[in-house]
Amino acid sequence: MDSKPYLQCLEKLIWATARLDVEVEPTQLARIAELIVQPMMGQWRFFHTPEHIFEVGGNEDAIEVLAALFHDIVYVQVDRSISLNVSHYITPVIKEVNKQLQIREKSELTADATFEMVMVVFGFVPGEVLNPFAGQNEFLSALVAAKALEPFLKREHLLEIAACIEATIPFRAIEWGVTVSQRMYDRFPAINMQFNLSLTEEKMRQTIKKAVGIANRDVMSFAYESPAIFLANTWNLLPETNHTLTYGFYTVRDYRVALLKMEGFMNYLNPELIFRQFDGYPDDSTYQRWENTARNNLEIARLYLGCKLAGIAMIEALSSGLGLDVSLAMVMGELPDRVSGGVRLESFFPEIKQPLEPKTALEAEVLNLLENGRAKSSTYTDLENSPLTTFMVKFVGFDEMRYQCDRAKEFFKQNIDPDDFITDFNPIVTEIVIDSIIKLFDSRKTTIMRYYEITSELKSQPHTSFQARLESR
Repeated sequence: MDSKPYLQCLEKLIWATARLDVEVEPTQLARIAELIVQPMMGQWRFFHTPEHIFEVGGNEDAIEVLAALFHDIVYVQVDRSISLNVSHYITPVIKEVNKQLQIREKSELTADATFEMVMVVFGFVPGEVLNPFAGQNEFLSALVAAKALEPFLKREHLLEIAACIEATIPFRAIEWGVTVSQRMYDRFPAINMQFNLSLTEEKMRQTIKKAVGIANRDVMSFAYESPAIFLANTWNLLPETNHTLTYGFYTVRDYRVALLKMEGFMNYLNPELIFRQFDGYPDDSTYQRWENTARNNLEIARLYLGCKLAGIAMIEALSSGLGLDVSLAMVMGELPDRVSGGVRLESFFPEIKQPLEPKTALEAEVLNLLENGRAKSSTYTDLENSPLTTFMVKFVGFDEMRYQCDRAKEFFKQNIDPDDFITDFNPIVTEIVIDSIIKLFDSRKTTIMRYYEITSELKSQPHTSFQARLESR
């Protein structure tokens, strides 16, 4: 295990427990730090990493720090499993049924007030099947937090931590004019009474504010002023749920599926549901600024990803006759960091003498990102810039790319066959792309031909090391 994240986590635990005036054996905190960091360092973690949990916790409030350390400890979709050390706290109350996780039936559970309290905070009941996209990971993470910290924290603290982790369930709708945070606050008095706790009304109100702080920091990348950094974080998320992108080899289809899922998510997401506000926290000015920035980032991401989908659809259509497992590197060329001096598809694109200019500030921003690139991501599975899409946008313009994005989605659903998709694209662009692919293949043929020439030359020589070995047998 990398020692730096472990030591940072341990320091956070020591600081937080000291702020809560709790005495804990250092060896006990060391075991908890290892429990937290181990799954966060998994091979498919690129966004939900130790650095993320340290950022989410901030550095001012002990409850927020502890909640943040645990809030992503379980992430089944990313890790494809639950760490053995973590499952120690989960298996007594959770079982797997038909490949889904389910809270055990009441008859299977032993009396456990801490587990019951976490379950009530999340609004779950015995026998409930957990939804991976509606609180499963957060619930299990809160359960691990509560059970791991139970030996030395007050139950009031455990309730606060569970509520903070529950708040990190993202993008939930407002129901009957009542926000998610208000709903939790309204439920607190009953929870406080049910478990014989001593939280005052002011303490409950402050707890909800802590939960709001955690929830907002968890999604703060949406409010980044730089769209280039926002998109870099988006690209960190891609390999977490599209594991083929983490390998050196992935297909055209692998890449397209990842883009399509992300584009669909960006179009689905309502910017009004990203951030939280409760009892004037954060203040209206800050909250509105975050929401406006998120809306702008989403508009940029939607157009950016839509244009890239149109571009990858062209590549998928052109390569469809070669089979389903055609690697992206075969058609586009290797990434520069993998092959020094390698030739890429864009090397053969001609200069566009009169490129179409963007019509709006949004289009200008997207073109800049396509041409000059996103900020660097934590994983290098793709170029930061998009040469093919940039070429297409400059040649046909954004309106045409929007039209082609809609057609691309029909092509991906197999409602349009490859030939039909290609024939309704600008024929000059299509011809240039095809010609560039042929030239890319020719460059590989030239490389292979060098070895053919070496072999031919060896055959003409009477004394070679190969012939000498034959004669010596």
